[in-house]
Parts: sequence; structure tokens; C-alpha cells
Amino acid sequence: MSTTPVGGNVTRTIQRILVAVDTSPESARAVAYVCHLALPGARIRIVSVAENPRVLLPLGSKTDAELQLARAELAHDADEAVAHAGKIFADAGIDVESGITAISREGGYTANALIDAAAEWKADLLVMGARQHHGMLRWVEGTVSEYVTTEAPCSILVVPASYEAEIRTSPRRILFALDGSAASLDALHFGLQLATPKSRLRAIYVIDRAVRLTDIVPISVLEQAFVEEGKVILEAAATVFAEFPNRAETEAVETAPSRDDVAHAIVRDAQQWRADLIVVGTHGRRGIARWFLGSVAARTARLAGTPLLLARPRPEE
Repeated sequence: MSTTPVGGNVTRTIQRILVAVDTSPESARAVAYVCHLALPGARIRIVSVAENPRVLLPLGSKTDAELQLARAELAHDADEAVAHAGKIFADAGIDVESGITAISREGGYTANALIDAAAEWKADLLVMGARQHHGMLRWVEGTVSEYVTTEAPCSILVVPASYEAEIRTSPRRILFALDGSAASLDALHFGLQLATPKSRLRAIYVIDRAVRLTDIVPISVLEQAFVEEGKVILEAAATVFAEFPNRAETEAVETAPSRDDVAHAIVRDAQQWRADLIVVGTHGRRGIARWFLGSVAARTARLAGTPLLLARPRPEE
């Protein structure tokens, strides 16, 4: 496949995949998902984080001996998770780099340790299950998700616990959720690396018709602006798709006039189209309403029952 998007800019390639694991079944599903990605030549490294027990346990009655025992148990679990993930890759005939166990620094959390590990290894993609020890949904919920999607030095692929469909070789139906930003078009190029010639592609733009207290412009004016923006970005997506042999389509979808938002519209469309991967850029634009609703990427991550690629823009974006 071509890796040169329209306009001549070179798309980042996925060459280094960091897989975050623990001993949960959801983590094993994430590993299996990576095994089926068609990314020949990509380097894969496994990492598991042994949380600092001082962060997890109340310190009042804990002795140094108890903390040391908890630390040893957490480190053992992390080592066991790495070994199990390594066996899954080995059974699939995939070579991986020696798994590493990262110990979260004192006062730090799993998220900090994974961000550090991704930065140190210069990962292009960080993969993890959505439910792991110590509530890994913190990664894709609330303020922590904002921190991760902002501070992580790479794109993130989340395989949610609720995803029970058969995992097939590479995603078969990839949904790209676009807004009018250059970052979302860059996310489309990035996500196309996970497609094979047999993958079906769909790009959508959500026309946000929902009225909110934060809207300072009449909704009819905003809606027309979204319609015009949607035409431009979907035409750009169609031009990109034309460079590939895949069956592809584009469509503008709408939110309901009330009690709805962009993230719910994306997830609904993914369910109706039976997507097995959603691709969303992490720096979309939704104006002042974004301050009230939170990032569309983070909200989509909370709602989606489908693997979700949170694609970070190029540094210049």
C-alpha cells in the first residue's frame, strides 16, 4: 500500500508496537488482536507494569515487610503476564522482543509508567485491553483519558473487554470518524496501515445537530457550517481511498436534535455497519462545546465495544 497521502506529506509508518499486558483475559484478547494485524516487519515489545504498592494500599497500618511482600507479588504478576503474552505470540509464529516489566515510580501510576515506556522505546503504537488490573478503564475515562491521549507519545489501540467478535486476520471493516481538521485526515492515513486489500473502508463525518447550553451561535448556522465542512473532508477522504484497491464509501451522518452527541453517533454507525475497528484522531475540533462535553475521542473510547485506534497527529499538527 501507498504511504504517501494526498499533498505529498509522508505518513508515519507503524514500525514499533508496544503491547501493554497483565494477567487478565482482556489483555490476552488484545495480544490476539495484535497477532492478527498485517504489519510485516513491525517490531513488537511486551511491557507489563508492576504498580507501586504505596499507591494501591493505605499506608497507615502497613509495615515495610507487608509493602515488600505486596511489591514482590505485583512484580510476579507482571512477569507472569509478560510470559503468557510471549507464548501467545510464539504460538502464532511471531517474534517479539524480550518482554519488560516496568515498575511504576513512587507516587506514579500505571499510566505514567506506560507513557514512559512508550517514549523510551519510541513506540509508534501502544496496544492494551480496556479492562486490566487496577481499573485500566481509567485510561479511557474522564480526566485520565485526556491526560493519556494528550501526553502519550504515540497512537493508542484499545481492545475493549466487551469486544467478543471473532478476531480475524487484520480488520475487515474499518470505520474512520473524521472532522474538518488536518489531524483527522492524518489519522485516516495512519489507520489505513492496518488495512489489507480485502478490508472494507468507511469514512464518516458527524453533523452535530444537538442543541447545548454551550452553543453561542444559532444551531441552524452551526449545522450548515458542519454540512459544508463535512463535504470538504469527505471529498478528501474519497480522494485518499481512490489510491487503494479496497471497497470504500463515505457518508455524512447526523446526531439527533437533543440528548445526543458526536461520540454516540460514531458508535451507533460503527455498530450498524459492523465495524471491527474504529479510527479517531485525538485532536478533533468541536469548539467551545468541547469544554463541556470532553474530547470526542475520549467519549468514543468509553462507549465503543469495538477496538478503537486513537491516532495522534504528526508533531507539526
